[in-house]
Amino acid sequence: MTIYRHDYQAPAWWIETVDLTFDLDPQKTRVLNRMRLRRNPGIADSALRLDGEDLNLARVLVNGAGSSFRLEGGQLVLEGLPDECELEIFTTCNPSKNTQLMGLYMSSDTFFTQCEAQGFRRITYFLDRPDVMARYKVTLRADQHAFPVLLSNGNLIESGPLDDGRHYAVWEDPHKKPSYLFALVAGRLVAREQRIRSAGGKDHLLQIYVRPGDLDKTEHAMNSLMASVAWDEARFGLPLDLDRFMIVATSDFNMGAMENKGLNIFNTKYVLASPATATDVDFANVESVVAHEYFHNWTGNRITCRDWFQLSLKEGLTVFRDQEFSMDMAGGASARAVKRIEDVRVLRSAQFAEDAGPMAHPVRPDQYDEINNFYTMTVYEKGAEVVRMMQTLVGRHGFAAGMKTYFDRHDGQAVTCDDFAQSIADANPQSALAQHLEAFKRWYSQAGTPRVQWNFEHNPEQQTLTLTLRQHTPDTAGQTGKLPQVIPVLCGLVGANAEAVDCVIQGQNHGPETLLVLTEAEQQFVFEQVPADTLPSVLRGFSAPVVLQGPLSDAQWLHLLAHDRDAFNRWEAAQQLMVSTVLRALESDEAGAFSPAVIKALRQILNDGSLSPAFKDVVLTLPSEAYLSEQVSVVNPQRIHEVRESLRAQLARELKDEWEACFNAHNMARGYQADAESSGLRALAYHALSYLVLDARRSDDVVWPGKALQRFKDAQSMTDRVGALNALVQANHPLASPALERFHQLFKGDDLVIDKWFALQAGRCDRGGDVLSDVKRLLAHPDFNLKNPNRARSVLTTYCQGNPAAFHRADAAGYVLWADKVLEIDAFNPQVAARLARAMDRWSQLASPWREAAQEAVRRVSDKPNLSKDVREVVSRALMQD
Repeated sequence: MTIYRHDYQAPAWWIETVDLTFDLDPQKTRVLNRMRLRRNPGIADSALRLDGEDLNLARVLVNGAGSSFRLEGGQLVLEGLPDECELEIFTTCNPSKNTQLMGLYMSSDTFFTQCEAQGFRRITYFLDRPDVMARYKVTLRADQHAFPVLLSNGNLIESGPLDDGRHYAVWEDPHKKPSYLFALVAGRLVAREQRIRSAGGKDHLLQIYVRPGDLDKTEHAMNSLMASVAWDEARFGLPLDLDRFMIVATSDFNMGAMENKGLNIFNTKYVLASPATATDVDFANVESVVAHEYFHNWTGNRITCRDWFQLSLKEGLTVFRDQEFSMDMAGGASARAVKRIEDVRVLRSAQFAEDAGPMAHPVRPDQYDEINNFYTMTVYEKGAEVVRMMQTLVGRHGFAAGMKTYFDRHDGQAVTCDDFAQSIADANPQSALAQHLEAFKRWYSQAGTPRVQWNFEHNPEQQTLTLTLRQHTPDTAGQTGKLPQVIPVLCGLVGANAEAVDCVIQGQNHGPETLLVLTEAEQQFVFEQVPADTLPSVLRGFSAPVVLQGPLSDAQWLHLLAHDRDAFNRWEAAQQLMVSTVLRALESDEAGAFSPAVIKALRQILNDGSLSPAFKDVVLTLPSEAYLSEQVSVVNPQRIHEVRESLRAQLARELKDEWEACFNAHNMARGYQADAESSGLRALAYHALSYLVLDARRSDDVVWPGKALQRFKDAQSMTDRVGALNALVQANHPLASPALERFHQLFKGDDLVIDKWFALQAGRCDRGGDVLSDVKRLLAHPDFNLKNPNRARSVLTTYCQGNPAAFHRADAAGYVLWADKVLEIDAFNPQVAARLARAMDRWSQLASPWREAAQEAVRRVSDKPNLSKDVREVVSRALMQD
């Protein structure tokens, strides 16, 4: 059934308090749910309709007495209730058989819950919607030996032993919350604890619970949590509002983490980190995800969504907040720029593709069949860009003032994206956001990525430069005739002699850069006192999530690459040069080669001692095959791979001396540190090593492969070990096989590290090889478990979505495997299956013979009876492209 945003109605009933008692048993958990309810007088339909799924109903009492009810379409329906009443419901469920990992389930003999978006109905009958906020008291009872730790939301108010070797714990949450934020954990766990005092002088207990044996991998997560608490209070004046804050890690989790009030449940991938088992990327991800879930404590928990269409109200805003946190934690300007570049790379490669595909939807969707399918890049990453544009339009201090207004107005409420935007605008009445608020909110309602074309004309006599901006948003599924968006365009001017030229508009000097606000389909902006041959630097810092199309020649891009003061646009100049080289090769059917001028410019970047290693690394990184596929109307995945590999070989060959210097600059003797500077140095070093081994493979040189193998053996950190191993694997070098075998023997039993082992092989470059055979071998490996989401993703997501040249085979064997596994996983975990199904979103853009074979595979999945709603929606939308 399709759910529409315009059909929203407030609930017929409010739930004031919830008193839950759990008798925890893996096969038969008993749940007693006592609620105080109050009728909503504004709703005509006064029947109480409680959601429930996979529950065994044993008893229903109203005010202590039996009551008539009926079960109807997955709901428990009661009619004729008094305006206020106490409702008691007794149910049982079987957590050990809950393979969907939604509701109450078991993982490694431990109870966990996942209730967002609609998992609470798998625990008890309830008004399972985000606008019903209640206060919860929870009693947990379980065998003390098997489940010594009993956790739930809020504060522990009572605990003790019971008869027959059991014990209990009572938790009370002082804050109202919707049911999707409920959490329960019970098992044999150990905790790292840290007591802190907030800036306001209040004491708090922070705890991170993990399986015994993992405690030594939690220090970084704890440090990240403490930094998040301090940052949120300093940046936005938002203190920790609970006596204790807990994080619990589990290896069986559909998502990254969940922000349940005061009891965050995390995928172990985003908690456990030590230098010996986690890479620099893992350390950064732990810091970011810990921050994200903690920041939800206010942006998502204290103020939540009125309905699930408003999901970006909490997710887009909180992604923005964790991005800002990570930039602040990175340190200097260069590290901040690298973080921004990394975020934009993700947006462009994944979200822009989503905007152009069958699952395109607005940041605030208008309809859905299955809400789990709308935890998307659009809601999260594009939603974060919408919030970032607000900050750009009102300024950093103005945005902080708007956040204060938002919390003053709506704390403890379930509200909408419009409420948030209105708060930011009202706190900044003179801003461009306030002046164009209704038009700005089109970012919430219009799908698709706007195209902004720009051109410029210089008048040497008047010393003016006229910049013309035009915008257009392409049609998307179900949406045509898009209206102009409000697009903040941050601009600077770069002189012919590399000087920064001040931006003078209508006699007012704005300094080295200025913010232009594009509100119409076409606008012109005239810069004054502009010397000859000055170039505009447009969309600095990626000030809006748009596709920018400019008129610059390669020579002009090279000038910006060398001299632009904005680090992001220097990187963008390199990307433009790389993309244009690929596109010319694709059009001419040539192998593809950079011009001598581009090679010279990249060499200068590598030799520039004023640039950080991290910045050099991102500038020298070629656009991904997935991103390149988005630049053409008809995709030949093998041809794109061929051209990109030709460019990689050229960079390896012609910059060999520079790569050697980069690698040699990384001295392992200095010890491991996870700071941005050290991480950037390692990133560039192993980027260099991958090129050196690649070139050696071409020339049959044994020196650099031998050095890579020795670095792998001598590695003092997982970053060093994986960096060296990856260089061998991606070059398809014979030394990769023994190194992979040694890696497995070293880390067998460490699930997160073995996930890397699987992913390295499934993501191997398909240079004349047969990755599919490797994938099938990995799927049959004794360590592979399809029911564990992390393990399934390590092979199948890596292969089907992260390795296009290997996946898109002319014989369609990759598509056959995809269909087989989507159907197999759908039988026990529809969420994971639906995510994998999205690998075929863009099948209609493929050239023949891939297009026809991909369509057949999608139809095969679609024709399967009893397909879950999750997968059905994805493949049905995909087939609409036919």
